Amino acid sequence: METDSHLVLCVDDELIGLQVRKILLERSGYKVLTAQDGLEGLQVFAKEPVEIVVLDYSMPGMNGGEVAVRMRQTKPQVPILLLSAYVGLPAEVTALVNLYMTKGEGAEMLLEKVESLLHTPVSE
Repeated sequence: METDSHLVLCVDDELIGLQVRKILLERSGYKVLTAQDGLEGLQVFAKEPVEIVVLDYSMPGMNGGEVAVRMRQTKPQVPILLLSAYVGLPAEVTALVNLYMTKGEGAEMLLEKVESLLHTPVSE
């Protein structure tokens, strides 16, 4: 039964947003790991067979762009969906990730984008 559930890593310093996304994704059948900052996110990413990352951009210490760079160095095939409260992140940041959305786009859009990333063949 659990064999087809994908492992998602959500990284966000905002605990409420993190918990909401975890519940949302779990209800949709995903297994979800969470991290509250970039460093913790990178540690989980390195240890676990993560299939997709939902990454917040604005975090203290290390922003989502910096986290994405490090993730790309270790597992370049894992898709990254970058979330931000801000519209219009710099191109050098959005170029690092597969998809980008603002937090205001809502739950339906988040699920659609996660779904689309999991079913997009990765060019090796």
